[in-house]
Amino acid sequence: MRFRSLISLLFLLFFTSSAYARFVSLNPSSTSLISDGIDGGSNLAGSGSVIKTVVSAPAEEKEEACEQTYGFMPCTKTALGNVFLILVYGFLMFTAATYLSAGSELLLEILGPGIVGGLFLPMLGALPDAMLIMVSGLSGDAATAQSQVSVGMGLLAGSTVMLLTVIWGTCTVVGKCDLRDSIAVNNQDTKGFHLKDSGVTVDIWTSYAARIMAISVIPFVIVQLPQMLGSTSGRQLSVLIALILSVLMLISYCVYQVFQPWIQRRRLAFAKHKHVISGILRHLKQHALGRLLDDEGQPDEHVIRKLFLTIDANNDGHLSAAELKALIIGISFEDIDFDKDDAVGKVLQDFDKTLDEQVDQEEFVRGIKQWLIQAMGGAPSGPEAGPRTMKFLDNFHVQTKREHALLGDNENGENDEEGGEVADPKWITIKAALLLLLGAAIAAAFADPLVDTVNNFSAATGIPSFFISFIALPLATNSSEAVSAIIFASRKKIRTASLTFSELCGGVTMNNILCLSVFLAIVYVRGLTWNFSSEVLVILIVCLVMGGFASFRTTYPLWTCFIAYLLYPFSLGLVYILDYWFGWS
Repeated sequence: MRFRSLISLLFLLFFTSSAYARFVSLNPSSTSLISDGIDGGSNLAGSGSVIKTVVSAPAEEKEEACEQTYGFMPCTKTALGNVFLILVYGFLMFTAATYLSAGSELLLEILGPGIVGGLFLPMLGALPDAMLIMVSGLSGDAATAQSQVSVGMGLLAGSTVMLLTVIWGTCTVVGKCDLRDSIAVNNQDTKGFHLKDSGVTVDIWTSYAARIMAISVIPFVIVQLPQMLGSTSGRQLSVLIALILSVLMLISYCVYQVFQPWIQRRRLAFAKHKHVISGILRHLKQHALGRLLDDEGQPDEHVIRKLFLTIDANNDGHLSAAELKALIIGISFEDIDFDKDDAVGKVLQDFDKTLDEQVDQEEFVRGIKQWLIQAMGGAPSGPEAGPRTMKFLDNFHVQTKREHALLGDNENGENDEEGGEVADPKWITIKAALLLLLGAAIAAAFADPLVDTVNNFSAATGIPSFFISFIALPLATNSSEAVSAIIFASRKKIRTASLTFSELCGGVTMNNILCLSVFLAIVYVRGLTWNFSSEVLVILIVCLVMGGFASFRTTYPLWTCFIAYLLYPFSLGLVYILDYWFGWS
């Protein structure tokens, strides 16, 4: 179906570009007359039915003629015609983004998240935007590029703002679940549109992604410094410094993305071990009737030694791996799945200091005391804790459960992908490569015509090209990503919500470093003037507000969607006021 639509559009473009009218020479020095087809040529000189060279303003008509991209792409000077062309070229860019996304997902299925997820996916996702930004600054001479580069800045700002406002707010609405103890309950949505008791919860990695996104605006601040300081000198130097920094940040971000799955597995393993510690301590508390602490709130060694004897089944003075495993198996860990043998190994690492693969009584006492201090937060609980007041263990248990949930464990039956082996890996690799090549080719071919059409529409309507590209172009380049995010969020699970909002933050990060790197390179190499103060301010406000909000919380109540939605018209209005009322540049 996609290929059929693409072929239809190509035929449409071909026939549109092939439509020409009869051309009349407009040479002002020519005395040639044009017959009306009625009188004979003998009476041309004095006939009233003769059409003289009445086309009285040849220079103006030449100026009205539009310039065809590549010499054959259709073009028009009328507003309605340009709207049609923007829709056609926009759909082609949307198709390119769709092919790139599909090919990237196939590669991810074959090669896994590491290099593909860290390097290819973020870059391929930003490729259509980068193409449009690049051609907006490479067209024609420097003066033409300076006039067209606002299209690239409009796309850069518009993509960032749309992802963090309209798409973010919509994902919050469609992904909302009931909130219980400030955590969303998977697949439970009975609160309706309650602003506080309904919302989404994401994992801790989404907070990290939001922090990275907020940090990625630093190059914008650097390139804007001369304008902030009111200086006319040093602008090219600030562009160069911002370019170097954005490239370094791009490399660092890709490296982080490559190693992030490994970091996530390590963090998850540590969280599971903390949950095992919590479970064992609560189990021991029950068997000790709550007397794990003495009257001064310190670990009670006498009680701990008695507990050791109850666990030592063969009374040999040592706890073997089998006895520790029996202890762990007998404890309910509330639907958290983990490898019991791996848990035993980690307990031995904590307790067995003699490395003899067993735990004696002294090692057990020392290890339990360390666990209790860890559960108390590393600080003495004081006499107010009391020998029977063990609330800190319950708090520690709740904390470990929350940490485990926010790390996004996907081993408890929450896998949203269909099981089964991958079908022919060779064929899938070929298909992925073809989709990526086709998507890149379409993006490269139609980026320049789209930019030209936006400028033509701006000239025909008097609407600044920045606002056209700010509103219209992100709909073409980010529609595939937006639809995918909304559909994924509608599954109403913590895991899918986490992936959705992480991808939104990642998309904005790539805009701020990859697309900005392309933009800055064009500005520096071509010697263009950086005069985008209001646009940079909008990007900073939206990224810092949404990034700061998502950096320090993992639950987004429903009321937060209104903040996201309101930032979109606020951004448009702010740019208009600063540019056309205060004359910012």
